[in-house]
Amino acid sequence: MAKASLILLLSFLIITNYLCSSRAQQCRPSGRIEGKKPPPGQCNQENDSDCCKQGKMYTTYECSPSVTTHTKAYLTLNSFEKDGDGGGPSECDNQYHPDDTPVVALSTGWFNHKSRCHKKITIHGNGRSVEAMVVDECDSTMGCDADHDYQPPCPNNIVDASKAVWEALGVPKDNWGGLEITWSESDA
Repeated sequence: MAKASLILLLSFLIITNYLCSSRAQQCRPSGRIEGKKPPPGQCNQENDSDCCKQGKMYTTYECSPSVTTHTKAYLTLNSFEKDGDGGGPSECDNQYHPDDTPVVALSTGWFNHKSRCHKKITIHGNGRSVEAMVVDECDSTMGCDADHDYQPPCPNNIVDASKAVWEALGVPKDNWGGLEITWSESDA
C-alpha cells in the first residue's frame, strides 16, 4: 500500500510540476491600447518604424516568453541616438547611445523592471553571434503617445538592436529591420 501511495504522490508531483512550468512559459496579452494619430512631425520613421493609426487597437503584454539558453526572439532595428527613432534617452541610464555601439532594448517582460540593465546578452542570428548591452526597454505595455514617439507597443518577443548589432551579424543592409534570432544571457 505504501508503494502505491508513493507512486501516486510522485505522479501528482510530476503532473503539477509540468502544469506549473507550462503556465510559466505562456505569455498572454494583458490588454489593448487604442491608436492615436501622431501630431505633424511626430513619430520618427527612420528605421521603418510603424506609427500608430487612429482607432486601431494594439495588443499589450506585461510578460515575455521564458528566458532559456536559446530564447527565440525577433530582432528589430532601432537608433538609440538623440533624435533617433528610439525616442527619448535609454531607460537604464537616461543617456543616448551611438549607433556604432552594440546595444539593445528588450520587450517589457525580458527587461524585467530594469533587472537586465547594463547586462550583456549574446545574440545568435544569420550564422553569427554578437554580444550587446541592454540599455533600454521596448515597451510592450504602452504606446501611441509622445513618450513612445507615437509608435505602437512592442510585441512581447523583441530584441530592438542598434546598427552595430546588425553589422556584427553580417546581415546585408537591405535586410535590416526584422530577423528571427535566439539570445541568451552572457556569462560575463
